Amino acid sequence: MLHPREIETAKPLCVEWRTVALIASTYGLLALLMWFFHALPWWITAPLGAYLVALHGSLQHEALHGHPTRNRLVNELAVSVNPSLWFPYRRYRKLHLTHHNDENLTDPQLDPESYYLLPDHWARLPTPLKQLYTLNNTLAGRMIMGPAIASVRFWSSEALAMLKGDREVIEAWLLHVPACAATLVYALSVCGIPLWQYVLFFAYPGIGLMLVRSFCEHQAAENEGWRTIIVEASPFWALLFLNNNLHIAHHTRPRLPWYELPAYYRAERDALIARNHGYRMKGYGEIFRRYFLKPKEPVAHPFVK
Repeated sequence: MLHPREIETAKPLCVEWRTVALIASTYGLLALLMWFFHALPWWITAPLGAYLVALHGSLQHEALHGHPTRNRLVNELAVSVNPSLWFPYRRYRKLHLTHHNDENLTDPQLDPESYYLLPDHWARLPTPLKQLYTLNNTLAGRMIMGPAIASVRFWSSEALAMLKGDREVIEAWLLHVPACAATLVYALSVCGIPLWQYVLFFAYPGIGLMLVRSFCEHQAAENEGWRTIIVEASPFWALLFLNNNLHIAHHTRPRLPWYELPAYYRAERDALIARNHGYRMKGYGEIFRRYFLKPKEPVAHPFVK
């Protein structure tokens, strides 16, 4: 079920050209980086590739919230070529809009983006898996192991849904095949990048960077408003995440385009900080300092039984 604020209305087609320009620039720079892959050292290719792949993930997030046009299909097509190879856009859209039911945030039974486990599920896990999940609750673990863990959990659940005949899931994955094929044909056949190197220097670290944003986005709290963070980030991170570091602003006004979020946050800053009970970080440097090697919080959800 879609959040009421996400229901599409009959609005005239209007185009947010700043978003269109950013989409075109992201694809263009990725294409150039792949074209010159063999001429560049890995220590240039890997961070640039990761940044651009993660930025594309942020653009997909923008598209599913109704940008850069009011036409859902146009928005999907605009970001459809998938450099992360991770998950189908339509599954992302469905699951993320379910996540925007704020009353269910962090609940492992109802929030598809929750990293918590039910206490009884946690209690039944063997010790090695408990250690793995605990490491995944450090920022280093989330960036290094997180893409693999998230992929295995997501792909296995999606495979089960397809085996049960879920037509929506099957259709999303069928559309995902050409979305990934377009990337791989260009990378492997045109640019001559071996598949393992594309995954190593582009897709995997790009997903790892995406997971930096979600690492502290939400915390378990009995008060609904206290669950969503504000990160007052530098331009480097703000652009990468398209200002969704101001995450409670995004959850409050999810249809605002990325370039309007900072002004909204500045105008409502005190009210938003009061609403989330001061769950705020002074940049991603603070998150790295606090949690790079230390678990953010327990894996077992403290309030859901």
